Amino acid sequence: MRSYQLYLIEDEFASHYFGKERLFFELFLEKEQSQGELKQIIEKQIQFITKPLPTFNLHKVITQKLGKNKDFRYENGVYYIQRKGVKSSARLKITNRVAYLESNGSYDTETIFFEALRQCETSFLAMDFEHQRYGWLNPIKERKFV
Repeated sequence: MRSYQLYLIEDEFASHYFGKERLFFELFLEKEQSQGELKQIIEKQIQFITKPLPTFNLHKVITQKLGKNKDFRYENGVYYIQRKGVKSSARLKITNRVAYLESNGSYDTETIFFEALRQCETSFLAMDFEHQRYGWLNPIKERKFV
């Protein structure tokens, strides 16, 4: 099983740290591993660099993009895709500050959710702490100065 946490990074920080995603990953990983006062300090830092998720817009886009898909369902605030033919499934839960995506089997199923989220916002950062993987859903374009 693969588990991702997806955060919406403030545009200012996303563009400034383009190419340095590892720094974000290390901060979020440290929050997962810390306790007590240090954890509270890191949580405040994360609160500062992330934006609240636009849950209404996300719901609208996800249901528009996936609603006609026979493998898709929405139940009790959680989105599911279950593809029986390829034995692959994914589950997406969206909260105010973080989205949680869990998937099994083929990467195609989680990619369906990533594509829908990517179309909503440009600065989603996905992190899989167990497998030490992270990246932008929509790569941020580097500004060219003349």
